[in-house]
Amino acid sequence: MTAVHRAMLEAQGPVLQFDRPLLEGETPSHVPVVVNLFGTPERVAAGLGVTLDGLDDLGAFLAALRSPSPPDGLRDALSRWPMLKAALATRPKITKSAPVQNVVFEGADVNLSTLPIQTHWPGDAGPLITWPVVVTRPFGSRAADVGTYNAGVYRAQVLDRNRLIMRWLPHRGGAAHHQSWARQGEKTPVAVVLGADPATLLSAALPLPETVSELTFAGALNGTRPRLVPAKTVPLMVPADAEIVLEGWVSPVETVPEGPFGDHTGYYNPAEPFPVLQVSAVTHRKDPLYLSTYTGRPPDEPAIIGEVFNRLALPTIRAQIPEIHDLWLPPAACSYRMAIISINKRYPGQARRVMMALWGMLPQFSYTKMIVVVDADIDPGNWDDIAWALATRMDPTRDVMLLENTPMDYLDFASPQPGIAGKMGIDATTKIDSETTREWGKVMKTSEEDAAFAADLVARLMQSSGT
Repeated sequence: MTAVHRAMLEAQGPVLQFDRPLLEGETPSHVPVVVNLFGTPERVAAGLGVTLDGLDDLGAFLAALRSPSPPDGLRDALSRWPMLKAALATRPKITKSAPVQNVVFEGADVNLSTLPIQTHWPGDAGPLITWPVVVTRPFGSRAADVGTYNAGVYRAQVLDRNRLIMRWLPHRGGAAHHQSWARQGEKTPVAVVLGADPATLLSAALPLPETVSELTFAGALNGTRPRLVPAKTVPLMVPADAEIVLEGWVSPVETVPEGPFGDHTGYYNPAEPFPVLQVSAVTHRKDPLYLSTYTGRPPDEPAIIGEVFNRLALPTIRAQIPEIHDLWLPPAACSYRMAIISINKRYPGQARRVMMALWGMLPQFSYTKMIVVVDADIDPGNWDDIAWALATRMDPTRDVMLLENTPMDYLDFASPQPGIAGKMGIDATTKIDSETTREWGKVMKTSEEDAAFAADLVARLMQSSGT
């Protein structure tokens, strides 16, 4: 199934549904598997409730959530009404019954092996849940306090019929909530939502402000109040219209090795200890669907989502570093280990200042090992433009900056030590003032009048030749 999924994604094909996936022992499952839901940028944008053309407005909305400014008069207030309306829509609606609880298995009736959870790569340790929305809340909060919830996408390895391994990294919200319960010696209530609506799933992956709940933010994307229902065996609210929910408790002390599994780097990550979730209930619709994906060397769905999220993040990044004109994080470079940044250059040394600001101010660039800065006339998403800038505007002895012993993703096997490595910045901008003692060359460019004439003539010639 993973091989078919990958081939279809590379062909930019449609969403796939496997109607009768085979479980272990060649037994057909009654639960169909859906893959490639986010296989194109257009479908990712649709999941966010916009078209590709609407991503810039949504990005501005996200930037305003992080640093809102008061309206400047009535006209400005009215211009912000769509944003205000969306914010009002985030208030959840609590319901007493829900489609996701049409079928309920509790206690000894729980059996995860009846779900078509895939083993994706030949070297994987076992079945792996890849699109779970994991819902948690901090110790001391109430189940009704949905605003305190965290919803994150963390992969979960199936251990046996009623146990999962929760792979949440220390800096993620789910891990922080788990620690708050573990410090009190208490088990953490958890709900693993499988087949959440696209807005909820993407909200769980978005880098939202800590004060914004992912579950309720999905309402802003959908334009409707999110419907939640009390879980059956844990004190949590869960999405009422999801396909499947796994409820359970995470031990404050028990861990087991998770992995190895194929990862976004294109390599298998080593096994590491993570907390264990004891599943207390499985609830689902009458005829549920199981949403799945694979993680591997790009292209994959997370990389496509990452491209869209980078565009959404641009207004927030510009709020911190205004001279940034555009950026591109190449998916082939694991979507974050290399960044191409175009700037509106005004003074000497500006490219290096931007590099240091990205590494030092913005957490999402902590693991970016290479930054290339170019001028605003260069398309950062065009490798030919980048190669030209590197070849004509960069001198290796002057324009390369190296840093040592900086934080790095421990999955980067090129690092000399796990979790720490060097970084490189390349200034491929036009050199000005004190940056050079030479007179800089003038870029050749066709006049706008000639370019328009040529475009019109070529279009007519092509039309007349039937090409």
